[in-house]
Amino acid sequence: MEMIRNGGETAVKKELKHFYIGDSYGGNQDWFLTFMMRIGGCAVETVCDLSVYFAKHYGKRNLYPYSLDPVDRKEYVRYAHQVKPYIGPRPRGVDKLETYVDGISRYFHDWEEAELRAAPFSGEEPYSAAAAAVRNQIDGNYPIPCLILKHRNPLMDDYVWHWFLLNGYEINEGQMKVRAVTYSNWEWLDFATLWDTGYSEKGGLILLSGLNENERMYAGETPGEGESSPR
Repeated sequence: MEMIRNGGETAVKKELKHFYIGDSYGGNQDWFLTFMMRIGGCAVETVCDLSVYFAKHYGKRNLYPYSLDPVDRKEYVRYAHQVKPYIGPRPRGVDKLETYVDGISRYFHDWEEAELRAAPFSGEEPYSAAAAAVRNQIDGNYPIPCLILKHRNPLMDDYVWHWFLLNGYEINEGQMKVRAVTYSNWEWLDFATLWDTGYSEKGGLILLSGLNENERMYAGETPGEGESSPR
């Protein structure tokens, strides 16, 4: 965690390590082999990126039994189609948190990492509880799968009916931003704006747990030289 002095205020910032595939920051559903996976494989992509993250930074090789240094694009795509049966495209997409939890839990079990667990955090929860959950997860070194269904703010159009990851936060002068990761890129988003969709049909967050105390001692990393440019 990074503490930043800004005049009389102290900003708090933490960003988790991720990975590259060539010049791409993480995976990209546009690489997938079928039309349905390219337009509806966002949940699969988040599971793939989580698996590489846990394998690369925590040694959980059962989740991603392919090259990690470097991560190979062809192997990543092959692997994504192995994940597809658990959480792949469907007529309305993976539009329920419980559907995601069921799929990733079966995946963790079948790939022999059942100590990793997932729980839903509804988009109906108040902002204050959501902000606390984000801090707790990132401080515990867990990236967060996030689902937005509808959103009234046009700045969020790229995230409508979409799963993506949050892997960092910054709090400065009472404002919380989160680092959103999708389509091989990242950008900082105002979390209050993200959370206030303006619609009754909401998505939410997936909260992960199960790393042991030694594993959780790993420290996050601020992006340095070579990090991809934000969108």
